[in-house]
Amino acid sequence: MRKTILLVDDERWVRTALKWSINKLNLPLQVVHECENGLAALDWIKENKVDLIISDIRMPIMDGLSFVKELSQLKKKQDVIVISVHDEFHFVQQALRTGGTDYLLKPVEENELKVCLEKWLDRKAKDLDLDHKKVDESLPSSTIDRVLQYIEKTPLDQITLKDAAESVHMNSSYLSQLFKQQLNKKFVDYLTELRIEESKRLLLNTTLRMSEIAERVGYADLAYFSNNFKRITGCSPSEFRKSAIRI
Repeated sequence: MRKTILLVDDERWVRTALKWSINKLNLPLQVVHECENGLAALDWIKENKVDLIISDIRMPIMDGLSFVKELSQLKKKQDVIVISVHDEFHFVQQALRTGGTDYLLKPVEENELKVCLEKWLDRKAKDLDLDHKKVDESLPSSTIDRVLQYIEKTPLDQITLKDAAESVHMNSSYLSQLFKQQLNKKFVDYLTELRIEESKRLLLNTTLRMSEIAERVGYADLAYFSNNFKRITGCSPSEFRKSAIRI
């Protein structure tokens, strides 16, 4: 995909020469607009998108330095390559300090233009790869966050791995692997811990029968519930309730 360029220079012949040189380089770049001063460029930028701006320093109405400074105040972040003559290098330094990306010296040599633009394209490609990597790295954790939200808002007796996977549009077996990788425990073990914790709360704070508590936390079989409870807590549900009453 071609990157777009805005040329800003008060001399039309300079813009024409730059555009011709850029086209001749056969890089994935396209000049989409030209402006004759910084103010006109600023107005255009507010309404349009462009990947790169190549701007002269010396211009009437609004020069390149003021343009770069004003541009940095906008929420749109634009890369700017400034053009200056040799004895105005202090202007280039000012431009780079206020948001400029790179610079070219007049008269702009084709080879220097090529090196500058290739360097910019390479940097943009690396930035894109880094952004993709960040997205790829954040996907698993964001998926697990959504699964945990599903678990939190769903009654314990209705939670299944299949439904959790469907809630994030994912295959059950893949979610199971991802869950283990992200939380260092299996989905079923995490769910069992939640069920036992909830059953402990119900044993302490209600007079519900064991079978009712088991059903509420997702166990259709009372014996299976009791075995899981004892395996995790070290005592049976009835023993847990009695010891709490004695305390």
